[in-house]
Amino acid sequence: MFVRKKPNKSGKISVQVINKIRGSYKVAKTIGSSSDKSEVERLVSLGEEWIRNYKGILDMPFNNEEQTAESVLESVENITVSGTELLLDKIFNDIGFNVIKDDIFKWLVYSRICFPSSKLKTCDYLLTYHGLDFQVQDLYRYMDKLYTNYKQTVQLISFSHTKKILGGSINIVFYDCTTLYFEVDQEDDLRKTGFSKEGKHQNPQIVLGLLVGLEGYPLAYEIFEGNKFEGHTMIPVIEAFRKKYNLPAPIVVADSGLLSKSNIKELLNNGYEFILGARLKSSGNNQKGEVLALELENGESVSMDWEEGLRMVVSYSEKRAKKDRSNREKGLKKLEKQLKTGKLNKTHINNRGYNKYLKMEGEIKIALDMEKFEKDGQWDGLKGYITNTQLDKEQVIENYNNLWKIEKAFRITKNEIKVRPVYHYKQRRIEAHISIAFVAYKVYKELERQLNEKGANLSPQKAIEIAKGIYTIEIQLKSTGKKLKKTLLLNESQQNLAKMFGF
Repeated sequence: MFVRKKPNKSGKISVQVINKIRGSYKVAKTIGSSSDKSEVERLVSLGEEWIRNYKGILDMPFNNEEQTAESVLESVENITVSGTELLLDKIFNDIGFNVIKDDIFKWLVYSRICFPSSKLKTCDYLLTYHGLDFQVQDLYRYMDKLYTNYKQTVQLISFSHTKKILGGSINIVFYDCTTLYFEVDQEDDLRKTGFSKEGKHQNPQIVLGLLVGLEGYPLAYEIFEGNKFEGHTMIPVIEAFRKKYNLPAPIVVADSGLLSKSNIKELLNNGYEFILGARLKSSGNNQKGEVLALELENGESVSMDWEEGLRMVVSYSEKRAKKDRSNREKGLKKLEKQLKTGKLNKTHINNRGYNKYLKMEGEIKIALDMEKFEKDGQWDGLKGYITNTQLDKEQVIENYNNLWKIEKAFRITKNEIKVRPVYHYKQRRIEAHISIAFVAYKVYKELERQLNEKGANLSPQKAIEIAKGIYTIEIQLKSTGKKLKKTLLLNESQQNLAKMFGF
């Protein structure tokens, strides 16, 4: 160790204690600075005294715990949140995403799970909690690279892993789509106004189609223009998926929003079996009469011949009936409030939602059609499933009921992973952002699967919260310059999580 006098641009002299460690020189202590010559010499004397005291401490045997602890604390160089990386690394690698060697990719995915935010705030988060000094432009440049090189790769990795955990085959797939709006006014080739599932009809949006296997494990996704009718998105996604991986036609399950004659025709022409949610109230009069004549009890179901050689499975649930009735009553109350304001006119009399319960009385008065409201009640609790499969009615209903897992996938993607708001406007970066969210959802689902497999009474969110409290401390020994690291598992929850995932 020695004292160095270092001139500054300001004209002052900084007095520093320099330590040589393995051939490199590091500042061990800055004593002070001054432009006064006598003051500089005084600072030099203080620096020399500091060196003598420091060496004395190094030579002194530590019998005092407090003194030892203080010395260790003074040697701390870095403290980082390491638990989330240790936990998610295990999942990320098990899936196979580690074949993509870029660190930025991994950290963009982890940030989307642990701290979903804008790219600028992501940079702040990575620096503050993980000691990673990425610039926002580094992330933007990487997203361009991701769009160009890795979109197909991440889908292939996800498909291969999903196929493996589902026993080596994909016999049934579930499809649904949602909308993601942008808080901008201008449309472009991709972002267009259209029917918004989030009620943001005035905002430009995109349509996101997602294909998953059993248990909601992701298989493929595609984005479409915001004004694309959702019924026209299903066949392109399923056909592209099937051809890409050279698969036999799986059974396709989708809800009634994707039911159309053209979709059924295309599914049949391409050799698919399917289970689609039916619109019983929109059927022909004879068919509606047959359904209502069934008079099913709670939990009962029947299989009926339907049009064009298809089957209709109809089930009844008291729980569903209560929900249907409740929804109609809420819609009615909303109309009653609007009527009192006097804002409704004859243009509101249409079949959009609960507006169908409006009618004209005379030439100017609008009233509620209670007869129509009560007549709709005969459909409460009834649910139809149209299919061309040979599955029995219980299997048809069971497979269709798995659709809630794709709804859960969208809910996780929007709430936990926060796929929106989307801060990008270039199409390639929007697509890269969706790709990162897709990978994040895959990691999230695999974490959920492994937690269940290990019998842990933890949700993925809870496991991540526990991991966020696990820190790694790094110290540098003053005598040798050697660096030591220690991951701190400070409570039973952290210890159990570490043991469960082997870190």
